[in-house]
Formats: sequence, C-alpha cells, structure tokens
Amino acid sequence: MAPSSKTVTRRTGWVTAEHFYWHDTQNWAGFLEPSMVVQPGQHFENPETKRRMQAMVEVTGLAPLLVPFRPEPVEDAALTVIHPQSYLEHLKAVCASGGGDAGQLTPVGPASYQIAQLAVGGVLQAVDAVFTGEVDNAYVLCRPPGHHAMPDLAMGFCLFANAALGIKHAQATYGIERIATVDWDVHHGNGTQAIFYDDPSVLTISLHQDNLFPPDSGAIDETGSGAGAGVNLNIPLPPGSGSGAYREAFEKIVLPALEAFKPQAIFVPSGFDASALDPLGIMMLSSEDYRWMMRQVLAVADKHCEGRVIVTHEGGYSATYVPYCGLAVVEEMCGVSETLTDPFHIHVANYGGQALSPDQARAVEAARAAYFDG
Repeated sequence: MAPSSKTVTRRTGWVTAEHFYWHDTQNWAGFLEPSMVVQPGQHFENPETKRRMQAMVEVTGLAPLLVPFRPEPVEDAALTVIHPQSYLEHLKAVCASGGGDAGQLTPVGPASYQIAQLAVGGVLQAVDAVFTGEVDNAYVLCRPPGHHAMPDLAMGFCLFANAALGIKHAQATYGIERIATVDWDVHHGNGTQAIFYDDPSVLTISLHQDNLFPPDSGAIDETGSGAGAGVNLNIPLPPGSGSGAYREAFEKIVLPALEAFKPQAIFVPSGFDASALDPLGIMMLSSEDYRWMMRQVLAVADKHCEGRVIVTHEGGYSATYVPYCGLAVVEEMCGVSETLTDPFHIHVANYGGQALSPDQARAVEAARAAYFDG
C-alpha cells in the first residue's frame, strides 16, 4: 500500500507525540461524569481517533513524505499570553489532585497539564517551521484540543487555546498583521472567537451545526466588537447539512471573506465531527468533503500568504472514520493523490440529503447577509 512512487508538491510538517495519547479523560460516559444513574464508560475525547489517524498516515506510506517534528512543552510564560496565571494554577491543582473536571465538561488526569503544554509547544513549533520556510504548511495532531478553551475556563474537552496561542506567537515573533482562521469543527469555535472578538487583525470564521455546543453560541449576529467589528464570521448550518451546504457556504461566504481580508497566514482548527459517522454531530460530510475544503483553503493561501497554513486537530469522535477524513486533509496539504481509497465514501456520498436543500440555502444566505451586508 505504500506510495513509494509518490512525490509531494508541498513540504508539510507533521507534528505529533506519543504523550498526546496519554491525556486521561477518565471513565466518563460519553461526555457525562459517572454517577449512580450514569454508568461509567469511555469519554468521547479518548486517544483512539487520533492514534488511528496517525496509524493510517503510517500504513499508507504517507508518513515518510511528511516532515516530522517532535514537539517540546512550553513554559507557563507562553500560555499567559492568553491564559491568566490563576487559571494555570487551577489546572495544575486539579491535575495534582489526581484529576477530575477542570471546567465545563473537561475531565483531566494527573499528567494532563504537561501534555497540554506539549500540545501548545507543537503548535508553536509548527508556526516556526512554516514562517521560517522549513515547511510550506503543517498539521499538528495534538491532544487535548483547544478551540473551546476560554482564557480562564476549560470547556468542551479543551484546556489551552492551541490555535489562538499559535496566532499570538506568529504575531509577536514574525510581525504578521492579518491572520485568518477557518474552523470546520461541528461545534462553534467559541474560545477562538472570544479571544479575538475585538481584534481587527484576526478574521475568525466558524462553520458549525446550529446551536449544538456551546448552547446559544455562534449566531450570525456575532460579528465582532470595537475595533474588531466585522471580522468575526459565524456560519451556523442546520442539522443534517452535508456536501451541498458546506460547499455553498465556502463558495458564497468563506472564500469571499478570505479574499477580502487577504490573510498572511491561515489557521485551520480542524475537527472531523461534522462527518456522517460522528456520534456528537448530525452532519453528513465525507472524507472527500474535507479534502475539497482544504483544497480551497490552500488555494487562497497560495494566492495571499505564500501557502502558509497551520492546522490544529480539534474534535472528531468516530474512531472508524476520523482516520479517513484526516488522511484526506493531510494528503491534500502535501499534494499527494489518494494513497488509500475511502471505503465509506461511496455510502456517505449517496446518503439522501447531500444536495443543498432550501432551508440550508436560506441559512447560508442569512449568514452571508449578516456578514457582508450587515
């Protein structure tokens, strides 16, 4: 199966570490803490989805075509750019006590603080590699995820704002004046939005299932405030949206917004929980939809920011399907054609409702009008 004859058209950094899979989300039942009425089980954000994605990159022979990096943990000083020291001390205390819920639905284990430091270190390393020209783009297969993390609150399985910290690092170290984020996780990227809500130098875009998580977050009228008014873009899509809705949203909103903003780098908080097999969303994307979205992002990056794209792994809870979706994205990033045929694609692509429906078209138009005409 190894694509020995394949050649890459882009140098793609590949950042991961065994310790990412040691972050302990305990024996919660899905996303609920066990109790006398909730039987213990396995937390949705467990190592298996990401471990299996790494395994697929290896067994297809794609790994040797990537540029590997071994992340180093950051010190607290790198985190206090966003997170106050009081919050860091809170996380340390929870971990030191043996673990528990560190915030809102965010269980941790004894080593989770250090592993989260390592995840941020991987993101900063990817930023350095991209901006120094060592690679063209980079994928950070990190854990725990980050796009729900608020400055002083762990939320939705996220401890530190991984992508946002990477953006701050790019701004401070390389003087970047315009950065865009394209978050296609099925849940609203509320943490990233909150951090940059009044910052005109960062365009935050989130495509997500309408009112899924967090509740009452990610509405189309949340467009930024103060100096950042007009640079926060939410595209809440109806449950059941698939290929047609996402491509309509990209073509009518995401790509025009990126073209108007002309970013000097693009960050992609990449969750694969909008896939048709995910247990935490009700969307219908296939691996080919993720490949297509990444292709569009790369085209904008090639035009405006010398191809600079940094991807941080976020959600995605189907151990069966995340590896195929992730493989498609990484293949597209390095310019390698399919190393493995996705056996699920033909089924997902033929699900009823993949075409753009009238209600989905109305939702896209409402988001477009709120951002461009509001």
